[in-house]
Amino acid sequence: MIEIKNLTKTFDNFTALDNANITVNKGSIYGLVGPNGAGKSTLLRNLLGIYKPSSGTVRIDGEDIWENAALKARIASIPDDWFYFGSSTILDMKKFYKGIYPSFSEERFEKLKEAFPLDLHRPIRNFSKGQQKQVAFWLALSSMPDYLILDEPVDGLDPVMRRQVWSLMMNDVTERGTTVLISSHNLRELEDVCDHVGIMNHGKVIIERSLSELQDNMVKLQVVFPERVNTIPEEIPAIHKSTLGRVHTLILRMSRDEAIKCVNLFDPILVDAIPLTLEEIFVYELGGLNYEVKDLVL
Repeated sequence: MIEIKNLTKTFDNFTALDNANITVNKGSIYGLVGPNGAGKSTLLRNLLGIYKPSSGTVRIDGEDIWENAALKARIASIPDDWFYFGSSTILDMKKFYKGIYPSFSEERFEKLKEAFPLDLHRPIRNFSKGQQKQVAFWLALSSMPDYLILDEPVDGLDPVMRRQVWSLMMNDVTERGTTVLISSHNLRELEDVCDHVGIMNHGKVIIERSLSELQDNMVKLQVVFPERVNTIPEEIPAIHKSTLGRVHTLILRMSRDEAIKCVNLFDPILVDAIPLTLEEIFVYELGGLNYEVKDLVL
């Protein structure tokens, strides 16, 4: 289990993390989302023991990560800017990973050749960005980690390889109980794989819930009112409203049944409840924090 409590990280006079709290259960896939500059990458670097917290605690299985070599050996990480030695090949980097991961599996490395058909002797710097990301996954998964920490993990991969990588990770979660923490802007893909989601903004984790709870606590309704109701009634507590012809689209922070009950007070001709995507939840949850899309006249 990953437990981050009251984590604060400052750089000179800038506070990158401000009492951030997250809990990631063992064997789960946790998605960390937020706007640019929200503090996601800083949180991951604290979790990996790269940064030392200014205050608060970062623990994995009850142990502090800072200067804990044995614990770090159980964690594999793929940052957005994955590191490799300048002239190294895949075989060179395999030797490096074997030196820092006691659990590195030669057998798994050989099996993963089928998933990642790359030249073992070619310098990694000569691969495309997507191929370099494949190398990163090949080595990380061969390390047999208990924890996998990923920052924009499938950026640069083609659609087929994205599916391959997600399949491999989800299989490790199911078969080995691997715990995966993913920071990504690709909310559509996170929606398919994550058990829990944390939304960050300005260095804080403002929401942390299971994906099903997020979707149960917000609903989108498309409504057609009778002609005598000319506008959306003020009594309906919508956090977002839009109108196209006679069809009104409402976003309400409540359950589906509560929302329909609220709208039915005005005798609608039609009410249709539509599940929100994670991307929509993200936008509307941050909408109250001045993160809504601006309509600009250019």
